Amino acid sequence: MSGPSPPRILAIAGSDSSGGAGIQADIKTITMLGGYAMSAITCVTAQNTLGVTAVEALSPDLVGAQIGACLSDIGVDAIKIGMLGSPEIAGIVAYRLEGLPIPIVFDPVMVATSGAVLADAATIAAFERLMTRAQIVTPNLPELAALAGRELRTPDEATEAAAILSERYGCAVLAKGGHAEGDRIRDVLIDPQGRAASFEDPRIDTRHTHGTGCTLSSAIAALLGHGQTLEHSVRIARQFVRKALEAAPGFGQGHGPMGHQAVRPGEA
Repeated sequence: MSGPSPPRILAIAGSDSSGGAGIQADIKTITMLGGYAMSAITCVTAQNTLGVTAVEALSPDLVGAQIGACLSDIGVDAIKIGMLGSPEIAGIVAYRLEGLPIPIVFDPVMVATSGAVLADAATIAAFERLMTRAQIVTPNLPELAALAGRELRTPDEATEAAAILSERYGCAVLAKGGHAEGDRIRDVLIDPQGRAASFEDPRIDTRHTHGTGCTLSSAIAALLGHGQTLEHSVRIARQFVRKALEAAPGFGQGHGPMGHQAVRPGEA
């Protein structure tokens, strides 16, 4: 055996049959960033670039067993949490992660790119326990509005909502601006101490955006697993997503997948 061991990254999320988002995007991202990817699948979906046609959640006990199997043998250096699918699954995930001294990235998936609702109101309420365990939460603007319980009409209101959540739950919040209008995308990172960092880039004009949130959160987890700082992890993860967007293979008739396979180490 030669060279350093790769960071062990556990992705807890749903399966996307078309491969563009969910566990499939997580594994691709973690692998391309030099990590060892493991999974705890929460839901199985039937979906493609045109939308989600079926969702079936696994039993909470099975989700917990997957997490336990990874933790008890191989071990974990960082965790990404994505689609959960039910309050019971959210609860078992929070229980299993209690007291783990490793970075946890929580992407509070509520709505797919297609517009299909992937979590009900009770599941959203259960996210509170996970936010208190996470190092960083990565909501898009609709998710941020739902978590904050307020309408967000301006970038300043989004930043204010992120700061409130960060202070309330003791985690950093990355407010993603991709759903806002304009030809530039601005994301804002706020930590519990009130420190803020902003990241801004030109919007990439493409319909192939399926799995952007999954990819970003998995990239952050992989980079944190490598020992990078939070701000640097966010910065490099954003560039990974942009490179993958630019390399999209053009598959599908709707919101197509990105080109994870084209982003080489050092390019992100």
